[in-house]
Amino acid sequence: MKISAFHLMPHRELPVDFEKRYESVWVTPPWWELADARRVGEYYNWTLDELLYAAKCGFDGVCTNEHHQNAYGFMPSPNIMGSVLAKLTNGSDVAIVQMGATLPTSNPPLRVAEEYAMLDCISGGRLVAGLPLGSPMDVSLCYGVTPMEHRERYREAFALTLKAWQAREIFAWNGRYFQLANVNLWPRPIQQPHPPIWVPGSGSISTFDFAVEHDVCYCFLSYSGARSAKTMMDGYWRVVADKGRDLNPYRAGFLQLVVVAENDARAEEMYARHVEYFYHKCLHVPGIWFSPPGNQDYRSLVATMHNPVRRAENPKTLRYRDFVERGYVIAGSPATVRDRLKEEVIDSLRVGNLMVLLQIGSMPHELALENIDRFAREVLPHLRGVWDDEGWVNHWWPKRLRESARPRGAAAVGARPV
Repeated sequence: MKISAFHLMPHRELPVDFEKRYESVWVTPPWWELADARRVGEYYNWTLDELLYAAKCGFDGVCTNEHHQNAYGFMPSPNIMGSVLAKLTNGSDVAIVQMGATLPTSNPPLRVAEEYAMLDCISGGRLVAGLPLGSPMDVSLCYGVTPMEHRERYREAFALTLKAWQAREIFAWNGRYFQLANVNLWPRPIQQPHPPIWVPGSGSISTFDFAVEHDVCYCFLSYSGARSAKTMMDGYWRVVADKGRDLNPYRAGFLQLVVVAENDARAEEMYARHVEYFYHKCLHVPGIWFSPPGNQDYRSLVATMHNPVRRAENPKTLRYRDFVERGYVIAGSPATVRDRLKEEVIDSLRVGNLMVLLQIGSMPHELALENIDRFAREVLPHLRGVWDDEGWVNHWWPKRLRESARPRGAAAVGARPV
């Protein structure tokens, strides 16, 4: 198993009545009423400290991501965050997992290829190159890309990025959306022919085909937990088999929210309000914005409409125990968390690349560090050996890190960052 610490960097102090007073946490939240630049600067530094602490504690990777005009997770440039992490983790075996810079919002997308090559060079070849389609809120509502062009732009940008990393000669690109007379990438990534590529998805079945055809890792990103993802992931593995690929679990990744305490009751006491804050406030978005007309192809649209996740209760009506019982959040003692992650996520979904969200919603810095610390010491070492007996190779991980020995928990690395 490869286990990485994922971070959204949310607004941690939204008003108690936020979801009643404002239309959405995305696209339209008024900055001048809700935020302060100096306080946000503290959030960014807390986020970096939390991810660096996870790296010191023995996580295999640290993950950043890109979003725009929102208070749910405001890293408009994940590569700025990634560059700090790459430099400050040099000499370690932690992967820099960019989940990542969105291709359709970069014009031309060579900017992503260049910056990822920089990160791979700075990190000494430790980059995992997430190439996400991007959410409709970011790409269409914030950056003005027509929904019907979103996926076509992405696929052209993806092809251009791969060719730019690998071509030995200067070439011209005359595509539908991008025209470049001279493509001659400086720098090039250390990892050849290119860094390992992860393609995130949230349920569009056309992404299954795309990921398998390009032999990249498909990462299911959802906040509804593994039980609701089971149907979609089973569909992904059917596509893998139908296209003649092996059932290597490292072809798949999954994001799971996790909180750990000394026992289940204490977990509720420590984390309940932060979990409820996340689901009630950070996911406060009009449903139509998640899938504007034209954003999905017909097959994916039909599958989405039949997905039971769409018929689930409104998260705003649920409380902490509901989220835990439904598996949206895996919470409790180390033993509870270990067992549920193994059975409900890793085994059931057949995933080899697990991302865990350990700073959730309004969770303050010190509590986030405590959650990271306890997970690293009492959960992570028990899961790392999963899949070892089957002899699979993680081709979607930086080559020089695949066999590297990682520290076995926070106790070996000393005190928390100040």
